[in-house]
Amino acid sequence: MASRKPARKAALYGLLTALAFIFAYVESLIPLNLGVPGVKLGLANLVVLAALYLLDLKGAFTVAVVRIVLTGLTFGGLFSMLYSLAGGLLSFAVMALLSRKSRLGTVGVSLCGGVAHNAGQLLVAMAVLETGTVWYYLPVLILSGTAAGVAVGLLGGIAVERLRRAFAHFSG
Repeated sequence: MASRKPARKAALYGLLTALAFIFAYVESLIPLNLGVPGVKLGLANLVVLAALYLLDLKGAFTVAVVRIVLTGLTFGGLFSMLYSLAGGLLSFAVMALLSRKSRLGTVGVSLCGGVAHNAGQLLVAMAVLETGTVWYYLPVLILSGTAAGVAVGLLGGIAVERLRRAFAHFSG
């Protein structure tokens, strides 16, 4: 009989990707207008943060990228997917490094990821618009990235602890 481990792993990745996709959908229903384009709560990043602590880097990266592509194809267009990929990949790189190499905890890691996400999107905006004037959004995006990062980090910490206990029972 073949091992169940690959099937469980695929099911877990699918479950986490679907959950992140659902969170992205729920977030799209929440009207948030702060006068600055791109400000979001980052609910789907809760799943990516948890994946960083519960899976290997390859698995967490897979969940992050598949979620961004699915969300972009469903709720956005090519440019929104480009912005999301830039922000998401930079955010993932920062969070992956910090989650493995520091003692910041989920709140600090998520906070840095939120700010990095906004910086990645600003870099793409600079390239697309061919101007550096978009940097005037930076202070507002740092504040929103910090607030969202702290909220996601707090929820992520709770989720990681509960999911670790559930995974221990599930894999046993």
